[in-house]
Amino acid sequence: MTDITDLSKIIANKGDNSLIVPDVNLQSQEDVELERKLRELKFKQELRKDWILFIVRDVIIFPAAILFIFAVSGYSLFIQIHG
Repeated sequence: MTDITDLSKIIANKGDNSLIVPDVNLQSQEDVELERKLRELKFKQELRKDWILFIVRDVIIFPAAILFIFAVSGYSLFIQIHG
């Protein structure tokens, strides 16, 4: 059997000849550009979805609910006054 030593000890003991792992850019320029465009499209899609939800919820549903409550309470008050 061979002795297994810790890699950090080997690197620390190398001194001037330490192991250097260079950063290698494996993506091509086209891949980087496509990735950036994909992120932009996802951002725009999320923004569009947020605006649609805002319009539906805050501009349509809440005022409609308030008008419904006023209409029901007004009808109830009218029935009690004239009934």
